[in-house]
Amino acid sequence: MWKYTFLLAFVWSPAFLVAQKIDTEFDQAADYSKYKSFAIRDGQLNAKAAALNNDLVRKRIENDIRAALIAKGLFEATTGQPDLNVRFTLGAARRNEVDVYPTGWYGLGQRRVVTQYTQGTLVMDLRDTAQRALVWRAIASAEKNTPSDVEKKLDDMVRKSFDKYPPKK
Repeated sequence: MWKYTFLLAFVWSPAFLVAQKIDTEFDQAADYSKYKSFAIRDGQLNAKAAALNNDLVRKRIENDIRAALIAKGLFEATTGQPDLNVRFTLGAARRNEVDVYPTGWYGLGQRRVVTQYTQGTLVMDLRDTAQRALVWRAIASAEKNTPSDVEKKLDDMVRKSFDKYPPKK
């Protein structure tokens, strides 16, 4: 019995690992220790679904980014020019995945199974205001069944992205 439990855990674990993906890009030459302040600029919500395209989602993402950067030792500039401008874009698209399975005698037939899911992508940019250059970017994507499922993962997407800031060179 334990063999089957282990096998099921092994087979299903990759599905959980790829359900959310975080990629980061950064400027190798940037001195990240000089960045002390930030300002969050207008974020863009490009999702068609109302669950992902509303002011509450925008505020939630802004608050998550704010909390993550403050936890990293930066402060939010309310006056003057900040060291970093933060911009984000959230988009979602419906995707179809088609799997073909052999069926019938000797596997000569085929059965097609279409699985629909929503892929949500959150892109967060940190721009050096003095140089007007992009210095860090995180691209977080989650493949979920519905836009509301993507919305539930936004906090996690932001947190996992900023776990990789500042970058290790």
